Amino acid sequence: MRLRSDVWVAAYLRRCGAEGQGAVLRRRGAAEAGAIFVKVDGLDGRSALYEPAPQSMAVEPERGVERTFVRAHEPEWITTGEADKRLEREVSFDPDLWIIEVEDRDGRVWLDLAH
Repeated sequence: MRLRSDVWVAAYLRRCGAEGQGAVLRRRGAAEAGAIFVKVDGLDGRSALYEPAPQSMAVEPERGVERTFVRAHEPEWITTGEADKRLEREVSFDPDLWIIEVEDRDGRVWLDLAH
């Protein structure tokens, strides 16, 4: 059984805090199963955006891996404005999604990434 989105988000925010990183919930989505997007702000005008990995990238889940993410763009970093525009488009398609913003100059996110 998969964790509810609200429980996963709360745990993720605590994890970021335990790692000493600033992380805030920018948008609350559907508690049960809303999609989760994570924006990493490099604090210098560049950002990285992570979205749920598509089903085509799904692999047999490892023990303890609850959700898998992929970077939502090709380059390592995009401008913060580009990231915000992408999030606005996503919200227009799916008003139930969650948005978490992490501040980290090195781009660390503590997510399970699909390869």
